[in-house]
Amino acid sequence: MRPVLEIYTPDGFDLWPVAEIESFGFLPLSGELSPAEVGAAVMRIADYNDAAPDDDCPPRPAEARDAFLHGLLTSDAPLAPGGLQVTDGSTGVIFLPGCCDGLEDWRDWHQLADSGSLLGFGHDPVSPIAERFGDTVRLTVNAEQSDSPVIELSVTELRPLLAGVERDLAGFLALAAGWAAKCLPDHCTPLTAALARVLDLPAPSIPGPPRPVGRL
Repeated sequence: MRPVLEIYTPDGFDLWPVAEIESFGFLPLSGELSPAEVGAAVMRIADYNDAAPDDDCPPRPAEARDAFLHGLLTSDAPLAPGGLQVTDGSTGVIFLPGCCDGLEDWRDWHQLADSGSLLGFGHDPVSPIAERFGDTVRLTVNAEQSDSPVIELSVTELRPLLAGVERDLAGFLALAAGWAAKCLPDHCTPLTAALARVLDLPAPSIPGPPRPVGRL
């Protein structure tokens, strides 16, 4: 199980370096990404939240980079397309996020483990769902198909997997904070806070500039 971000790169994006990733593919988030992959993830999340400001928000800045980040930085509840991907190593079945899924809701999986609340992640033609039956969690790749592939695991197995997801997201967030300190220093603090809101995690400390080494 791993957190993934659905990627789409706008044509001609040049506000900062981004990795070339297949559009509408999924980028796994962790603390192991390259700087260009972090740039691509930040670009995608900012672009996804690039909506026209409402009356309660400050006006969009004129400068291109400020304008692109404006929606993400001013949103109280920013979103990120993607979710949790689960792969059954014994069968090769892959459970992917659906069109109604988002990384901002990843903690809903804890509700599934705790209370058995059904989770639906999409709609026709592809509707991934997660259900709990007693101590078994069943992940149906596409509930629109009667013969859809499924993944089954126990609630006991699910809990450490979710802990691993949280570690991956925290690792990505710490990496993104360091990336922002180098690539977007004027936006580092608000950008890190916005990404923390997206991922429902506490904001990490911002890396400071290196201290000069004095003589002994």
